[in-house]
Amino acid sequence: VQLVESGGGVVQTGGSLRLSCVASGEDIVEINFMGWHRQAPGKQRELVAGIAKGVGTVYLDDPTGRFTISGETAQKTSFLQMNNLKLEDTAVYYCNVLARTSYASGDNSYWGHGTQVTVSS
Repeated sequence: VQLVESGGGVVQTGGSLRLSCVASGEDIVEINFMGWHRQAPGKQRELVAGIAKGVGTVYLDDPTGRFTISGETAQKTSFLQMNNLKLEDTAVYYCNVLARTSYASGDNSYWGHGTQVTVSS
């Protein structure tokens, strides 16, 4: 299973970015979760948002609603729209999926290599 992220970059505060993640691999039989995590320098990796098959979307506590996740586990794609970006959003953003490669097995966790998001003042 391979995950390819794109869409990161440098943006000024208040700007927007849209991250994309595409999962591939002929052995994927089902994806049950697609999510975005981030890791800022000196901090632990944290879940930003995710889509769970049959459940819906989940978000990190984001009362302003700046981030929106979309996509379909069946289509093996997810997108993270980030608006009104702040300096504290600077981090490496990682795509993560829970997928199984056999109907007889459970989910395994797969990670992309990450895409850098830098918000500048």
